Amino acid sequence: MKTVKIVGVPEHFNLPWHLCIENGEFEVTGIDLQWTDVPEGTGKMCQMLRDGETDIAVILTEGILKDIAAGNDSSIIQVYVQSPLIWGIHVDAKSKYNQLSDLENTTSAISRIGSGSHLMSFVNAEQQNWDTANLKFEIVNTIDGAVEALQKGKADYFMWERFMTKPLVDKGTFKRIADCPTPWPCFVIAVRNEFLAKNASTIELILETINNTTIEFKSIPSIDRTLASRYHQKLEDIQEWLKLTRWSQKKLDKNTFEKVQNQLHQLNLIENKISFEAVVK
Repeated sequence: MKTVKIVGVPEHFNLPWHLCIENGEFEVTGIDLQWTDVPEGTGKMCQMLRDGETDIAVILTEGILKDIAAGNDSSIIQVYVQSPLIWGIHVDAKSKYNQLSDLENTTSAISRIGSGSHLMSFVNAEQQNWDTANLKFEIVNTIDGAVEALQKGKADYFMWERFMTKPLVDKGTFKRIADCPTPWPCFVIAVRNEFLAKNASTIELILETINNTTIEFKSIPSIDRTLASRYHQKLEDIQEWLKLTRWSQKKLDKNTFEKVQNQLHQLNLIENKISFEAVVK
């Protein structure tokens, strides 16, 4: 049995992985796939790839591309979710801010530098024609940290996946004042190059197994109820999310790669551009 370590966020996008593991689908192929949830998100997962703490990461496209450009010796082997991630822009429920324009020159709560919440703050600012040089950040690590930071006034707003954050909106902890979808596919599968070089056939088996599941995922009986129960969501919210979400079984194409990289470069989030061939395997 080949042991492979994989990490991802504890969100509904990753249920296909958990179903495959629980159903023994990787074991049948001789793979012991050991999943670790990383609530801190992309920045933490990039560090885990760099430190050899994981072999594979299911990770935000812009986050891993930025980190590879900064020296992370990993490759993107496939797109995992083709549809955009819909980032909700949240403030404390008692906040004086009621619309997106109110947030110009305020402080964004982020999980860590290089995380999706960090990078998307720049994307959102540019879309709103704000001066990105004026962006300010408060590192909060997790969603619980963001709740505390917004309540105590250490930060003014927090960008996080809209549906995972909705229970906090429903509870009256946050109010959501806008959405900011990523202008590209949201999740990719990244692998450390050292691991990939020695285990290409194992990676192929893993992709084959997960892809067979994601192709059929939406047609699994009562999958909406399973998701709602596991991720503490309202059934109608999960049903809306399922309609908007499209999984992928394809490699990242060059046009999309260039679009993400050009945006990161334009925002001064990466210094030097890298070649498509160096990143996408």
